[in-house]
Amino acid sequence: MSDTSRYSVPAEAIEVETEIKRSRFIAHIAHCSNSNEAFEIIKQAENRYPDARHHCWAFIACPPLSASSVRFSDSGEPSGTAGKPILNVLQYSHYGEIICVVSRYFGGIKLGAGGLVRAYSNSTQSALEKLSVKEIVEVLPIQIQFPYPFESSIRHYLGSIDIVINQAIYQEQVIFQLSVEKILIEQIEQHTRNLCKGDILLTKLDDI
Repeated sequence: MSDTSRYSVPAEAIEVETEIKRSRFIAHIAHCSNSNEAFEIIKQAENRYPDARHHCWAFIACPPLSASSVRFSDSGEPSGTAGKPILNVLQYSHYGEIICVVSRYFGGIKLGAGGLVRAYSNSTQSALEKLSVKEIVEVLPIQIQFPYPFESSIRHYLGSIDIVINQAIYQEQVIFQLSVEKILIEQIEQHTRNLCKGDILLTKLDDI
């Protein structure tokens, strides 16, 4: 299974222009963490180039393997020749929280359906090649509850995998509240269960 708790996103906005048979394709790539941000970026591109013939776009406003917030538009180009090719390039890049708006100035020469697909794909790819990225690490809040005699060994184990204890609560049992990468939760549960001979309760705080 792919690790979706770590993925790359644009570190800053970038704009790259290419010319194909006299048509200008201006690709603008930026970071967007939700659809509202994405539509604001689209609006900004439309305002920046108001006389462009088309403003075609696609965005993945979520982790790269999620489909929870993925959209695209041909913006008046023939169906399937612009938005979907842009999205395909973004998905192939495996970046998340990313949007690409390609503003086109028509140069007087028709490209045909195949030519448009290649033009929008190449324009997006050219911008991606110059993009700087940063890593996003998705963490979840959890707590583990266990008897006092196991506190030292649990602390040592968590320290060995660089997990910081956000809060330690001492009641009838010890409760550690942690923030951990999603992909590590199963590993932590199995290892701490072995240390405590099964006498441990791991809970995602979002579920409480």
